[in-house]
Amino acid sequence: MLENYLPILVFIVIGLVIGTALLAVGYVLGPRKPSEGKLAAYECGFEAFEDSRMKFDVRYYLVAILFIIFDLEIAFLFPWAIVLDDIGLFGFAAMGIFLAILLLGFLYEWKKGALEWE
Repeated sequence: MLENYLPILVFIVIGLVIGTALLAVGYVLGPRKPSEGKLAAYECGFEAFEDSRMKFDVRYYLVAILFIIFDLEIAFLFPWAIVLDDIGLFGFAAMGIFLAILLLGFLYEWKKGALEWE
C-alpha cells in the first residue's frame, strides 16, 4: 500500500525542498535597499491610513472587476476544449455563441473607455 503513495510523497518532498531552496537563495542574494517608497503599502492608488471618507478613483476597482469577469469567462474554455470530441457540433456552436457574447461585452467596455487610463 505504501508503494502506491511513495511517488506522491517523494514529489511533495522534492517540491518543498526546491521551493525552500529558491526562497533562501533569493533572500541571501537579493538586494537590500529599502526606501520609504518601497516599504509603503500600495492598495488602490491612495494612502492606506487616511480619512476613510475621502474621494478616490473607482478605475482601480473597475479594472479589477473587468479582469475577474473576463478571466473567469475564459476559464470556461479549458473544460470545453477537453470534451469537444464528445459534445460535437452543438457544443462548438454553443461555445461560439458564448464567445460572441463575451466579445460583445469586451467591445462595449472598450468603446465606453473603461480600459483607458488617461
